[in-house]
Amino acid sequence: MTNYVLRRLLSIVALAFGISVLVFLIIRLIPGDPAIALLGTNAGDASLVARLHHQLGLDQPVHVQYLRWIGNVLRGNFGYSYGDQRTVSSLLAANFPATIQLTLAGLALSLIFGSLLGVLAAVRRNRPADTVTMGVALTCMSIPSFWLGLLLILLFAVKIPIFDVVGGTSLKGLVLPAVTLALGSIGFNARFVRSSVINAQQQKHVITARAKGITAWQVFRKHVLRNAMLPILTIVGLQVGQLISGVVIVETVFSRPGIGRLLVQSILSKDYLTVQAVVLIIAVIYAVTNLLVDLLYPVLDPRVGNR
Repeated sequence: MTNYVLRRLLSIVALAFGISVLVFLIIRLIPGDPAIALLGTNAGDASLVARLHHQLGLDQPVHVQYLRWIGNVLRGNFGYSYGDQRTVSSLLAANFPATIQLTLAGLALSLIFGSLLGVLAAVRRNRPADTVTMGVALTCMSIPSFWLGLLLILLFAVKIPIFDVVGGTSLKGLVLPAVTLALGSIGFNARFVRSSVINAQQQKHVITARAKGITAWQVFRKHVLRNAMLPILTIVGLQVGQLISGVVIVETVFSRPGIGRLLVQSILSKDYLTVQAVVLIIAVIYAVTNLLVDLLYPVLDPRVGNR
């Protein structure tokens, strides 16, 4: 087990290194000069442009820029955002909690309602309830989040003013963004849970339990549901990454503070250091979450650890 954990930790380090190199190079392929974008109307002064190039380190070779940046990151220094006139670390600290709040809310909604719909469809397999539930799940997966967000704002913030329109960080302001973020995952979870429950119902120990005269509810609760829910853990790691990437759109649509909206604004303003920091952190969170899932799975299912 120790060797496995060490191998996974090394893979996370390698992944973070690869992501850092890719984002460092790709962001520099975006057309335009960040110094000119920052100077705005003063960009006509060549001396000011040259001075800002020097301050940003853009006058150095690319490999020197990367080594300088990654060295600072390893020391906990993500650099300085000239666009916001503050350190990148302070920007991340100010926006990260709102993103975590939205991601956890979306994950909770997707797991709860996706599991309920999946179990209902499996129990009513090949019946009208199954067809309707899977139709709802497919619809949830097909609706674009940006369109759904605008529709929810129109219905529940403008026509029926129940929730905050945009920018809300309270519980009322969290509802619409969380629903928008979670809807696609709800449909995916419903289809996945349905398949898991149907597969669990066909296992030999379940058939044996029924033959012994155990009530249908006891068989379902002790033998079917428990085994069917376990595979959900394997997709939680994937969904966390999907939800964190989805906040880029949701936070922008709802003008909600967070690293997703910060990323969009930083790309538009060509704030290299902020973009690199946000993408790197998202990649590390995704990798660490999947590592935790891999470590928890043998604990919840000892059969996996014995293989």
